[in-house]
Amino acid sequence: MKRYFFKISYKGTSFFGWQKQSSEVSVQETIEENMSKIQSHKEVSIVGCGRTDTGVHAKEYFFHWDDQFGIDIKQMQYKLNKMLPESIAVHEVFNVKMDQHARFSATQRTYRYFIHKEKDPFLIERSWPIVQALDLKKMNDAAQLLIGEKDFSSFAKTNTDVKHHICKLYDAQWIQKENGLVFEIRANRFLRNMVRAIVGTCVDVGLNKLTIHEFEKIC
Repeated sequence: MKRYFFKISYKGTSFFGWQKQSSEVSVQETIEENMSKIQSHKEVSIVGCGRTDTGVHAKEYFFHWDDQFGIDIKQMQYKLNKMLPESIAVHEVFNVKMDQHARFSATQRTYRYFIHKEKDPFLIERSWPIVQALDLKKMNDAAQLLIGEKDFSSFAKTNTDVKHHICKLYDAQWIQKENGLVFEIRANRFLRNMVRAIVGTCVDVGLNKLTIHEFEKIC
């Protein structure tokens, strides 16, 4: 048995997240179906480095796949890129040891959330338009309260299949850009809808709808 890591990127607009679902189209399902065709319609099961929510894009994502006999790496990458929709790209395929796991061997994950201030058709589906003035200092003060190992149930979607809501956040900050802001957050793991919930709550602080003290209570 040989294990392969695939480095990919995808635009998540038309997908209901990474994870395979029974009634909706996912990134995982799309890749597995096309790999199955390459493998003479044999069943293919891949393991991703994590889950992304509906509509979320991934610039650098990894999954692994095990094959009994081994593959031609260049041919697999070439054929997959030919068969997959334009919204999914395979950048690299490489062989790893069997104890390397796409999900459990990953130590950190990073999300970036974009906000733009002026109408821009090229940012549709990639950034959140907010024309109101935002207090960057207050938003960063709020973001600093997130750092550390703690229970993030307040920022997570309920009734999910995770065993616990403890995450370790290494960094969270709002960065000023020419046409808006970027929220960058780095952690060992993220919960479902967690980043969107944090962003929305930080924005409420930046709009003075929520005080730092009230934000801290939510944390």
